[in-house]
Order: sequence, then structure tokens, then C-alpha cells
Amino acid sequence: MENRIRNRRKELGLSQEELAKKCGVSRQTVNAIENNKYDPTLALAFNLAKELQLTVDELFCPDNC
Repeated sequence: MENRIRNRRKELGLSQEELAKKCGVSRQTVNAIENNKYDPTLALAFNLAKELQLTVDELFCPDNC
């Protein structure tokens, strides 16, 4: 599963730490998701999408998107 988290986070001027705090997770969790080493729970995916002002479908896509 590929994602647009890093690009969108940077567009909004957020650090990994800031995004993590808004979503109630650690900075390491955000880093792992951005690097495709961890798939977030559905609840976390919705929180990330909300904070990044995108839908879950816009934020995550199948490989090779």
C-alpha cells in the first residue's frame, strides 16, 4: 500500500511530530507509515486523512499508484 502522507504533510507545513500529536501516535509511527513499513489501523487512517485534509482514498492507494 502506497501513501501520500509525506508529500501532503510537507505541503501543509507539518512535521512528523506535529502530525503524530494531532493523531495521538508517536513520531516513529508516522515515520514507519510514511516509509511503508507499517499499515495503520482503519481508525488511524481516517485520523491521518482528516488531519491532512484528504479522504482515505486520496491518501492511500494500491502499489504502483
